[in-house]
Amino acid sequence: MKIGIIVHSNDSETVWNAFRFANFALNEGDEINVFLLGKGVECESLDTDKFNVTKQMQTLVDNGGEIFACGSCLKIRQSEGSEVCPLSTMKDLYEIIKMSDRTVTF
Repeated sequence: MKIGIIVHSNDSETVWNAFRFANFALNEGDEINVFLLGKGVECESLDTDKFNVTKQMQTLVDNGGEIFACGSCLKIRQSEGSEVCPLSTMKDLYEIIKMSDRTVTF
């Protein structure tokens, strides 16, 4: 199954759980694409003692999942894309939703 995940939160626990779910689904054999939107583009700065968000993100990418970050949302925050979260567009979000069998938001 193809699963599109949209992350629009900057709450460490919520984002950590979103990526935990993504990794679980990937391990079940699903194709996973994550789009970071709004506050979600802040996810690489959300690590805490309890919630290692970046570790979950890197695990996803290392195992074949993809992460996309909204370019406009990054620019508003005077930030840029990264190797793990490349700069993306609404067209990318549209394509993820269009090709997904299921879409989940966090």
